[in-house]
Amino acid sequence: MSGFDLTLFDCDGVLVDSEIIAAEVESALLNDAGYPISVEEMGERFAGMTWKNILLAVEKEVDIPLSASLLDKSEALLDARLAREVKIIEGVVFALSRLKGPRCICSNSGADRLDMMLTKVGLRDSFAPHIYSAKTLGADRVKPKPDIFLHGAAQFDVKPDRCVVIEDSVHGVHAARAAGMRVIGFTGASHTYASHADRLTDAGAETVIARMVDLPAVIAAMAEWGGPF
Repeated sequence: MSGFDLTLFDCDGVLVDSEIIAAEVESALLNDAGYPISVEEMGERFAGMTWKNILLAVEKEVDIPLSASLLDKSEALLDARLAREVKIIEGVVFALSRLKGPRCICSNSGADRLDMMLTKVGLRDSFAPHIYSAKTLGADRVKPKPDIFLHGAAQFDVKPDRCVVIEDSVHGVHAARAAGMRVIGFTGASHTYASHADRLTDAGAETVIARMVDLPAVIAAMAEWGGPF
């Protein structure tokens, strides 16, 4: 057992190395639309956000009307690339084999995409049926709102302060902390950047790891530390 009643995993950038692919697709689309942004900056600024919310943020920043067709175009391009290219994060299988307590996935990705990615990398059966998409709760309830984490905990009748979350994005850390949960930041995916660990810590992660194989020991240690709330 981990010392917690429930371990909640983000998916993109934590279990599967998908954020870098999303950043490449979305950076190209924004550049074509007249908003210059690098792949690295996409990861730093927008990792963990839905594409719709990224477009809204860009529209607020600059006077560039972004076509609604970009929503569907991105989804199609990204799904095609993920189906071909997405890979498991190194060390996940080891970590899951050492974490024997209840666990679930709480993600901003849609349910169909989650099913496709997790099936492709062989992780679906390690979590099913406890794979939850914030989009199924409502378009206005995605991270950084805490709703999906609270939903995950409710499925197990577990109190938030007995939960530990693994997140790679500032938005996800904010969501987990808003839910009243403890958080471990993760920087081991391909979209990581120089200030990644510091930003996760500033957002509220108690500690940050770069190797998934370290997760079981860190969770056990956190259970001994006691919570920050």
